Amino acid sequence: MTETRADRGTPATGTHPKAKAAIRAGVLAYFVDQFDIYLPIIALAPASAYFQSAGVNAGTAALLNAFIFTSTLIARPIGAAVFGHFADTRGRRRSTLVAVAGFGVTTALIAALPGYEAIGIASAGLLIALRFVAGIFLGGEYTTAVPLAMEWSPRRRRGLISGTITATSPAAYGVVAALTLILLSVMPSAGVHSAYAQWGWRIPFIIGALLAVVLFWHYRREVEEPATERTKTGSPLAVLFKGEHRRSMIQVFVLMTGTWLATNIGVALLPALLKSHVGLSSKQISVTMVIAEVVTAATYLAFGLLSQRIGRRPFYIGYGLAMVVIGAPCYALILNLHSGLGMVIVLTTLVVVFTVGTFAPIAAYLTERFPASIRASGYGVGYSLALIIPAFYAFYLDGLGTFMSATLAPVVLIVLAGLLISIGGFAGPETKDVDMGHTV
Repeated sequence: MTETRADRGTPATGTHPKAKAAIRAGVLAYFVDQFDIYLPIIALAPASAYFQSAGVNAGTAALLNAFIFTSTLIARPIGAAVFGHFADTRGRRRSTLVAVAGFGVTTALIAALPGYEAIGIASAGLLIALRFVAGIFLGGEYTTAVPLAMEWSPRRRRGLISGTITATSPAAYGVVAALTLILLSVMPSAGVHSAYAQWGWRIPFIIGALLAVVLFWHYRREVEEPATERTKTGSPLAVLFKGEHRRSMIQVFVLMTGTWLATNIGVALLPALLKSHVGLSSKQISVTMVIAEVVTAATYLAFGLLSQRIGRRPFYIGYGLAMVVIGAPCYALILNLHSGLGMVIVLTTLVVVFTVGTFAPIAAYLTERFPASIRASGYGVGYSLALIIPAFYAFYLDGLGTFMSATLAPVVLIVLAGLLISIGGFAGPETKDVDMGHTV
């Protein structure tokens, strides 16, 4: 006998064409979002001199690069709050279309930016400003697209579907890294006047804009609005931060702060350390990170299934502890052993698996934590608000560096991140059997 979803009347097997379309769209949406977020870390990094003065010192250059990355992260909570409101009051699908169109345009504009030699410091300013605007739209895109996909998902498969959606994050990292590696092989980045610095980096950004066009078309033609409750009166944000939902937000904030801190140290910072402390070339770093991210993408599916079997709460408690006892020591070994490339790849893979694997069930868990009437706002704000504190990881590392070695500071932050994830998981309820049409 086929199980039927109480909130929508669709088969729980997930074979309904509307469910398939929504889930496919959610997978593609998350991939496009993550593809965009990794562009400045990977594709733009070898061409950073294009936006900087020739005489800039290494410290200033590092801070500028950090601001380019963090400007998007800081803007995401704004997009989550704005688009979450409209997704809960006007509908998920319509809000997704606006968000996708917005970040597609901004990504295309970044691809057309002139450099420092043409307009001076304004080039870096425009880049940071456009990344900030893109962050607002990207924050809105996953705030609307992920709840839409999860609301169409059958209960018994939410863990696997969540892992499939979020697996596109390491997959996107791998694609951007592989694309950058190919471009650098064809046009090595040898100074501000090299082909890669002048125009090669633009190619991944153009691809990102084209992916937004594909995503927009798919949502407009294939995806329908789920039949979930909408907020009838008042602001979803006001409802979200009152009573029991305020406690839920605090718990999610703790868990997601650890998640984002681990992500920044394990993915955003690690490539730079592989170059400065381990001595890998740009090509070796790209190969290392591609392998690590491909393996991690596969583990997302396993982690999603594991959370469905043992529960989300035990998963997060255990994963945070695994980050402390596996992820942190492997990070320390990378920076201090000075091993060959093969061992660096193995250790890097273990670091990535045990720092960003937290995301595997996150699409399911955060949407299960909030009722349908405020689900997009709860998911988006819960996912994004915690971005802000970890976004300034460069300053925390600088502060820790005053009384410990530069190789120990990131390890300390990973330990802290793991503890926050375990505490956050412990403080929350079990959600894997929640009816997505009703309040947790």
